[in-house]
Amino acid sequence: MKSYRRELWFNVPTRRALINITPQVEDCLKESGIREGILLCNAMHITASVFINDDEPGLHHDYDVWLERLAPHEPVSRYRHNIGEDNADAHMKRQIMGRETVVAVSGGKLDFGPWEQIFYGEFDGRRKKRALVKIIGE
Repeated sequence: MKSYRRELWFNVPTRRALINITPQVEDCLKESGIREGILLCNAMHITASVFINDDEPGLHHDYDVWLERLAPHEPVSRYRHNIGEDNADAHMKRQIMGRETVVAVSGGKLDFGPWEQIFYGEFDGRRKKRALVKIIGE
């Protein structure tokens, strides 16, 4: 059995963003040489997320509106966590969107359903952050 590990780095200039990282993850899979196995991709920061969904701008807009309604950024005084910082909402948004995704690897490809793509969700950007890609298999 083989094991592969790589970190993908991001420096999102805005507070929030959804980034399709499928091409970078596919590059990792190709580089790994693994043809059959499991791929894990997870955010390495507690104010970011990795998830699978459709790459459709209307859906991304709806996510942004929905997440902001569930955990609004302002007023920052509403959160106890915001002592010396202002990212309590980002922690909650990450909790809703999830930490990681796992994808089967079959025939050297990500075994996706129709329209599925992997996204990095940033909820407290403007600094360098990373996601981990870990692949195990043969």
